[in-house]
Amino acid sequence: MTVQVVGLDGDDTLWRNEEYFAASQQAFRDLLAPYVNGDIDVDQRLEAKERTNLELFGYGVKGFTLSLIETAIEVTAGRVSGAVVQSLLDLGKGMLQQPVELIEGVAETIPLLAERYRLIVVTKGDLWNQEQKLARSSLADLMAGVEIVAEKDLATYRRILRRYDVDPATFVMVGNSVRSDILPVLEAGGRAVHIPHELTWALEVAEHDGSVPTLRSIKELPAWLEENG
Repeated sequence: MTVQVVGLDGDDTLWRNEEYFAASQQAFRDLLAPYVNGDIDVDQRLEAKERTNLELFGYGVKGFTLSLIETAIEVTAGRVSGAVVQSLLDLGKGMLQQPVELIEGVAETIPLLAERYRLIVVTKGDLWNQEQKLARSSLADLMAGVEIVAEKDLATYRRILRRYDVDPATFVMVGNSVRSDILPVLEAGGRAVHIPHELTWALEVAEHDGSVPTLRSIKELPAWLEENG
């Protein structure tokens, strides 16, 4: 069936995101270096803490910041200074205040897509932060809908498709995360297009079987939809 609705991931598909987390994580390592020796892998400990905290804090900068602080306290056995904790809080605040920088090709491609398809942003993360990103992106008026969700799984996509009265066969989801943007959409009966980003959060890493179309840039999407939609 003809594609009628295109779902668009936000972070690292429409705008830059993961690089800010990577920079903050490097700053986290530097701040803890005086407290830990080589026997402690702070990245591994942080990843484990983030995984554990997802059910409590969800996705986004705020949960990440709390996980930074909790990990710092645990790996230093409580010896971390108040100044370091304040620095970790400042890292989180700085991430929330980052200007929105669109991925190359997004600014000219999304208006073209909006002329032919209903566009729905489907993104995870903190509600306030994601709403602010979309507002500052200048893309909001081109969207038929915005869904900021706690998780991108089969149940979520089915709920979104019902809400917008979309036949799964007419839906294509576009994103950088195989785990969140590709696999559950295929399970829901839709199609998906993978546009990889150079950085992928460890908790989003997954593989597809190679049958999913992979584009180098969102600039290739209109032609792909024209040919395959």
